[in-house]
Amino acid sequence: MNAYLCDMKIVKCGEDDYTTLAGIWERSVMATHNFLKEADFNEIKAALIPDYFPNVDLYAVVDNGAYAGFVGLSAGSIEMLFIDNFRRGQGYGSILMEFAKQQGATKVDVNEQNASALNFYKAKGFRVMSRDAADDVGRPYPILHLSL
Repeated sequence: MNAYLCDMKIVKCGEDDYTTLAGIWERSVMATHNFLKEADFNEIKAALIPDYFPNVDLYAVVDNGAYAGFVGLSAGSIEMLFIDNFRRGQGYGSILMEFAKQQGATKVDVNEQNASALNFYKAKGFRVMSRDAADDVGRPYPILHLSL
């Protein structure tokens, strides 16, 4: 494990953390989802706090008191995993992935156009099981369904 990660821990998140998590989501998506149309980005962003966050169990990786990223889990699935853009590539995603697996997560969906996320999940043992031509609300972003 990277020595830089020695002072890190995983914490359960609540409503008081939503604004911080939304900021991480925004910075991460801006850096990794260049395929998203601005209107779709804004629509998803507006739904994070009222619709998405309350419907998953949220956990953040905290390093030296600062949130580095988070994962949202529900019914054996990783529903979201985002690392703050300036903290990508430092092992936080791997730590959250191992935590998610320990919690029983065996499935994850990923945007087909997000090659870095797809490669990350494949490196963690996930395999593509099926594909949908659009996301869950019909936007033209193909979704790959992965499983361990």
